[in-house]
Amino acid sequence: MKNITFFILFLALNTTNVSAQSNDTWFSFYNADSTLVGFKDINGIIKIDPKFSGPTIAKKFEHIIAVAEESNGQWKSYYLTKTGKKVGAASLHYFDNGVDCEMEGFIRFRDNKTDKVGLFDKDGKIAIPAEYNWLSQVKNGMLTGLKDGKKKSFENGEHYTWVGGKEMLIDTQNTILVNDFKTEKYLNFFSIQKTEKPSTDKTRKSFKAKENVYYTFVDYELEFKQWLTNDLLVNLTPEKLINASFETITWESKDGWATTNKAKYISDNFAILKKGLLDFTKPKSDYFISVGSLNQFMYEGDEFEKYYNTCGEANQWKYPALSLNINHIYGIILKQDNFEFLRTDDGYKLISVTIRNLD
Repeated sequence: MKNITFFILFLALNTTNVSAQSNDTWFSFYNADSTLVGFKDINGIIKIDPKFSGPTIAKKFEHIIAVAEESNGQWKSYYLTKTGKKVGAASLHYFDNGVDCEMEGFIRFRDNKTDKVGLFDKDGKIAIPAEYNWLSQVKNGMLTGLKDGKKKSFENGEHYTWVGGKEMLIDTQNTILVNDFKTEKYLNFFSIQKTEKPSTDKTRKSFKAKENVYYTFVDYELEFKQWLTNDLLVNLTPEKLINASFETITWESKDGWATTNKAKYISDNFAILKKGLLDFTKPKSDYFISVGSLNQFMYEGDEFEKYYNTCGEANQWKYPALSLNINHIYGIILKQDNFEFLRTDDGYKLISVTIRNLD
């Protein structure tokens, strides 16, 4: 089968007017009583005096952010670019109890009159009109969108979900790449390939597009399971596990959570770690794999900075955390061992361990 690697081209950043549109990242800071937020450049020069509050969550200002400020006793919310341009008044997009955050130079907005979602580019121009019930954040120049869905409320109307409708894969120019893009899996959008036939790779999912071509993506869960089975757990040694671990490992002790250098932790506990991991390979192993995000409240510091976006949220589409959860039943008591791996640019790395043996 002929494979053609498909690359998504990113919109080039405009660097011709450095004074108007700086590519330097600005950093948030608080006023004296920590009630208002402003932004400084890397040299500590104040670019915006502290005046934002409410939903402003951006820790870094790259191109465009969502802000809110009080003026004459009234709150005003809008999107702000580095040039000082204000767009999308009262159109902030809320997701998981927070406002949206820039991804790859784009940010979502919601038209409150139509209750539809669209996309601004880094200059505050509408890249995608507000015509979708739901849009994902941009992932390698692509988004997933839903049209013609119906809102279904639950929990006394405080929360809702979308049912029905048409799910599709689009790019940042609103071009439809795949008309039927129904998937509940975490896909690696940075692994995209355009092929003439569905991929035979068991770790990939294929979606039929126009002109009889297919877009295929690595499924993180399938990739992780294959890696465990065919790589990590084959002839497992301390050295092999150390190489497949993050620099520090967080583990749950009797006194709470602790963090230890990977070499020391694995050397001191290799026998129990090996036994726990190899339980996964047993024919009747009771396990499940979950895909989630890095816990920003637990994993802090410079070594983790690249795994978060400009709002300090985990970038789970590029760097997901996958957990191998193995159940053990002792009579009527259920205990669960947990091995969490972070997907990095150098592959999966063990980052936390919970082993609950029966005392």
